[in-house]
Formats: sequence, structure tokens, C-alpha cells
Amino acid sequence: MKKLLKRTLIFLMSLILVSCLQVKNSEKQNVNIKTRQKTSPNLIVILADDLGYADVGFNGCKDIPTPNIDKIANQGVKFTNGYVSYAVCGPSRAGLITGRYQDRFGFSRNPLFTPNDPEMGLPLTEETLAEALKKADYKSVALGKWHLGAHESLKPLKRGFDDFYGFLTGGHHYFPQKWILNDEFDVKSQYDAYKTKLLRNNQRVEEKEYLTDALSREAVHYIDKHKDHPFFMYLAYNAPHTPLQATEKYLSRVDTIQDKKRRTYAAMVSSVDDGVGLVLDQLDALNLTENTIVVFLSDNGGPEPHNGSDNGVLRGMKSDLFEGGVRVPFAMQWPGTIPAGMVYNKPVISLDIFGTIVNQTKKEIKTKNKIDGVDLIPFLLGSNKGLPHDFLFWSKFDEQIYATRHANGDKFLVKDQDTMLFNLDVDISETENIAGTNPLALDSLARTFNNWNAKNIDPVFMGLFQDKEYSELHPDRFERLE
Repeated sequence: MKKLLKRTLIFLMSLILVSCLQVKNSEKQNVNIKTRQKTSPNLIVILADDLGYADVGFNGCKDIPTPNIDKIANQGVKFTNGYVSYAVCGPSRAGLITGRYQDRFGFSRNPLFTPNDPEMGLPLTEETLAEALKKADYKSVALGKWHLGAHESLKPLKRGFDDFYGFLTGGHHYFPQKWILNDEFDVKSQYDAYKTKLLRNNQRVEEKEYLTDALSREAVHYIDKHKDHPFFMYLAYNAPHTPLQATEKYLSRVDTIQDKKRRTYAAMVSSVDDGVGLVLDQLDALNLTENTIVVFLSDNGGPEPHNGSDNGVLRGMKSDLFEGGVRVPFAMQWPGTIPAGMVYNKPVISLDIFGTIVNQTKKEIKTKNKIDGVDLIPFLLGSNKGLPHDFLFWSKFDEQIYATRHANGDKFLVKDQDTMLFNLDVDISETENIAGTNPLALDSLARTFNNWNAKNIDPVFMGLFQDKEYSELHPDRFERLE
């Protein structure tokens, strides 16, 4: 009898303890919700450049240590079907920063570096995320690669950002001794722009640090500067984009990699990972972690043979509309709101970053244009059981290559007049073209693409493949105008 009473007492005490824990967790959750309602969350977007899908630990990478990047996925959500809106740098960034498919406004090419051309970049008809967040009293900084226009009217400070530290072109050398051009008008060819000195707002500076480290330093300083104010940080690393240049500090970490190109690439990824760690540590130190959404992704897939990247099982690479060009490492954390360790398998896209943050601000934001991105939070928390997107779209205007992905896994792709259909749920590597056996799905996806494409416009500027033609038509736009 005594044993029975003892067991009963222990059981009752356990129930009471569990009940108390549940109440405490519930109270904590309610506090987080109340805090979020009273305070607009900060947003940090960390964008890598030409990073392979399989080159982060949370996607299975074994030879490049990425503990800090992985921490974002571990503390939040990993998107297994995370996409960008284009397969190369410029248009992908235009989509991310506007929350709209870039084809809506004719940004379907990689822009040239032309400081005298007000049309070579993000059209002024478009509202950037920085401009939208300004309506909710945010401060915004752009760090690193811009690639959305070099004309005075297209620079970051004219597009809603309060601060800028970085470079305007599509790539850059990493070592300060290579930055020998003092002015954008010293640039005589597209790749000369890689040699320009960095800009702090509108002034050239004498930077001493390895480029990736300098951007990470600036990010940490900016968080401290605006710790008492809602802020948006667009941290656009150009690593591991070529040229492949790394310091011994990072090369020594990956010296077991035999392939020289892969080793330098891995060192550059490691430098980005260090920067991510510094950013996360600064948020922790200032007690900002639970009030900051941090997103990590790449601007497009890795150009595998070109820079030593690895897209794993995905077919294709940067510039392709196969999965290797548009499906990217993609993770997001918001501790206290997004449950840690989530894996989300439904398709999402970089446009959703815009859609998510503008729906979380204390002050309601009315966007200038209708955006294509959606707020992901209800889907992640389960209050919306539906799909963020029924369909995702990609179009390469000049090559007449286009693709549509249905949320059910079907993907329609046209390239070189070859019509393809894959089911990504069973064939992620796009090895078996099932177009011949699924005419109804093929026809439906083709019509869906045409309906979407009917709302787009032709490119509004020439791109890298038309640079010779452009130079002949507009020689003055590369020169200083008095």
C-alpha cells in the first residue's frame, strides 16, 4: 500500500511539473508575440555570390566547414526547395530587392558598368525593400556588391539606403593592393571596375583589409550603431565569386582539399562563414537575436567548373534554368518565433524575403507596386496550411529559355526548342524527361507560363552579351561628362 501511495504521489507531482512547464512555455510564447507586436523586427539578409547548393553543411557539405551559416538553419528553418528568381547575379538581386519578378520591369539581363547611363540598372519605377521599410521608420545599409546600376540616380543612397559600403559593379578583387582606380570614370573596360577603390556612401576610401573581412567588420559596426532602432542590413558578399583570391588564414583551414581551385573557393566560403559568425555573435551580445530575422542564401547556383563550387545532385549550374542554376542554399532564423530546427519542403523564393518583412512591421507598409513575394511566417507557424506559391517562374529572354515549377513537383522547361518535363519529387537531378508521357501536365504548365509571361516586358537595357554593340552605340556613357 505504501509503495502504491508513493508511486501515485510521484505521478501527481510529475503532472503538476509538466503543467507548470507548459504554462511557462505558453507565457514565454505570449511574451514573444507581444514583444513582436510592439517592436518591428530587424532584418539581415546575407547574400553569398555563386555559392554551390551543396557547399554548406546544412545541405550536406563535408569538406568546407560552415558552422555559423549552419547555425542559422539550426536555429530556424532550412528551405529544401528554396529558389531565386534568376540564374545570374544582376536580375536575381533585382528580384530580391523589389520582391517582384524582375521580368515585370525589364531587368532580364546582367547590367553593364556604365556610370553615365541612368537606364542601366534598377528602374526608378521600382521600390526597393529599403524604400518600403523607410515608411516604417527603418534605417537601412547596403554592404558589398550592388550591381543594380552605377549611375548617380541608381546608387544605394538614392534607392532608400541610408548607408553604403562596397562597390557598384558585378565583381571585385579581394586584396586592397589590387584596388588602384580612384574613380568609376577611370574604368576603361567592364572588368576594370573590379579594381576600383571601395565606396563609403559616395566617397572612395583606403581600405586595408581583405574584402570579405572588411564587409563583416562593417556589418558588426552597423548593428552596434543602430541597436536601438529598427534596421535592415543587406550584406551582399561577393565571395565566392571569382576571381579566386583568399588569405592564408582561410586557406590553412582547408589544406586537405587537393584541388587548388576547390581549395581557394573553400577558403573564400570559410571567410564568409566567419563573417556570419561575427554578425550572429553581435546580435547575441546586444540581446537583439530574438528581434532580428536573419536570412542566408546565394544569388544563384554555383558555376561548378569555373570557381570550384558543387551543386551536388542538382543538374546544371549558374546561368541554367535547371535546378543547379536557381535552387540555392536558403535558411532563415527568428528565434522565439520560428521554431528551431525546422525543415520546410514547399517551394519558396527569394522574393518572399520582401513579402515577409513588410508584414511584420509595427507600422503598416503600403508598397508602391504589387509584389510577387509572400509572407512566409504563417506558413512556417502552421496558421496557413496552404502553399506559399502554386507556381514559380523563370525566363531568359535573349535565349528564349523558360521554366515553370508547380508545387506538386512538376517542372516544365524549354531550352533550344526542346520541351522537357520533370517531376522533382522523384527526380531531383532532372534526368528523365517525361514530357512524352504527360501531355496534360505539359500543356497546363505551358499555358500557366504564358499567362504569367504576358504581364512582363522586354529588357530595358543591353547586357554583358551586348557590350560591344552598346559601346558602339553609346561611347559617351563610359566617359566622364563635364
